[in-house]
Order: sequence, then C-alpha cells, then structure tokens
Amino acid sequence: MRDLKNLNITDASRGAAFTVKIVPKANKTEIVGIQEDGTIKIRLMSPPVEGQANEELIKFLADFLHVTSKDIEIVAGLDGRRKLISVLNVNADDVDRLVKAKAGDTVVDDDD
Repeated sequence: MRDLKNLNITDASRGAAFTVKIVPKANKTEIVGIQEDGTIKIRLMSPPVEGQANEELIKFLADFLHVTSKDIEIVAGLDGRRKLISVLNVNADDVDRLVKAKAGDTVVDDDD
C-alpha cells in the first residue's frame, strides 16, 4: 500500500503544481482518491467534448482550493485524462492538506 504522506505536489514561488486523472461522464463531480503514483483521481459529470470536462475541472478545483478560476491552468494534457495542473496563490502544503482531508486513506487504481 502507498504511503499517503507524500503526494506528488510541487511547491513554487507563486503556487503549486500537481497531476490529476479525470474520469468524465460520472454521476457526481468529486475527488475519488489518490493513485499509487500520487496522482489525484477526480470524477467529473461533464463529457470530454469541446473542453467541457476541462472547464468543469477548473471550476471544481478553484472552489475546492479556495482560489479563482483564473489562478488555475491546465499546463499539460488538455486532450487527455491525465493533466498537469498549476495553481497560483496556494502552496503545496495547503493542496496536500485539502486533498488528504477529502480523500482520506483511499488509494485508488488507475482503472476508470
């Protein structure tokens, strides 16, 4: 079992960066858990068409991390399920704390 003490969240001078894996067309938008590699798995209600899932992901993360949507950027993976997220005005410790509070000790598979 993975040691959840170390998520893959990078601290930067103006924010934090981390990876997510999205599962579109879910019944509920939510954080599912943390994968073995430290990726945060998130279910989204939106389908992956015309950027709908990306828009929902940004809105969800902004609300979850208490920042504005303008503070969040999908740096890589716009067209895929794995994405690199950059968030301004938040530090890695805050992201780590919020994700762990929501995900608990749930280690999830990479499977959809």
